[in-house]
Parts: sequence; C-alpha cells; structure tokens
Amino acid sequence: MLSDDELVEQILLGNENAAEELIKRYYTSILRYCRWHCSNLEKAEDLTQETFLKLFKNLFRYKGKKKFKAYLYTIANHLCIDESRKVEFYPLEDEENIVHAYNDIVRLEDRAEISYFLNFLSSEQREAVILRFGEQLSFGEIAKVMGCNMRTAQSRVRNALKIMRKEQENER
Repeated sequence: MLSDDELVEQILLGNENAAEELIKRYYTSILRYCRWHCSNLEKAEDLTQETFLKLFKNLFRYKGKKKFKAYLYTIANHLCIDESRKVEFYPLEDEENIVHAYNDIVRLEDRAEISYFLNFLSSEQREAVILRFGEQLSFGEIAKVMGCNMRTAQSRVRNALKIMRKEQENER
C-alpha cells in the first residue's frame, strides 16, 4: 500500500488511479468532518467534493513530509469556515454518536446532547473537540489544521472538556 505522499507523487505524474485511491482513503472522513459543520447532508457532500477539487487543483503546492492528512483537513476547514460565513449556525442533527470522549468527561451518547454542550464552547474550542474526538486527529494534526501550536491545541481541548463537564454537571 502506497503512503499518502507516494500517492501524491503518482497523481502529479498523471496517475488517475492514485487520485481515486486517495479519494477512497479520505472521502468518508472528510464528509463526516464537513457534516459536523453543516446541518444539511447535501451541503456537506458539496463541501467534500469541493475539498477534493481544491486539493487536486493545488496539489503542486503540497510540500509532503507526511503531513498530507493535516493538509487535506486544512482545505476542508477553510471551506467549512467560508460556508459558515454565508449561512447562520445550525445545530448538528444526525443520529451519529461520538464513540469516545476523554477520560475527564462522562460519555455522552446522544448527538443532540453533544451538540448542546458544544454550543457552550468558543468556535476554536468546538473545532478542536470535533477534530480530536469526531475525527480522531492528533494534537499535532489539530495544530496544523487550526494554524496554532500543539500546546494551544491541547489547551483548547482541555478547556473545552472542562466547560462541557461543568455544564453537564449543572444539568444534573
């Protein structure tokens, strides 16, 4: 199995099969990520398609060094931010659950409940939590996507979990 960077090299050489492999590898994850930012599945699908179109259009700018996943999520992040500026915020609606939370917070089973607690967070904290638990990105990858250092990414997640835990306790 080729690495992401090897697939990128193949794509730049004109190998369409490599492009298809890269899409297969990341399409579902990027769709899920865009879905966190959209109440409308069709819009999330559009943003996912746009992410890959923008990726392939600008692939020559990718610098490699095993940072492809963060590079791809950064493109999706920018498109989702641009889209959120166009429409008002909608809460998350679908039935999917976040499977794991952090040891510091009680597992939340209902996505509506998760969405409710995410509303108490700043946009940066919400984004960090979604990337960490919704997309299982490392703190290093989160830092690259959000354009901050790793300590800041860790701090955003830690502070978000404190806020969510406090709000959960207040609900009891």
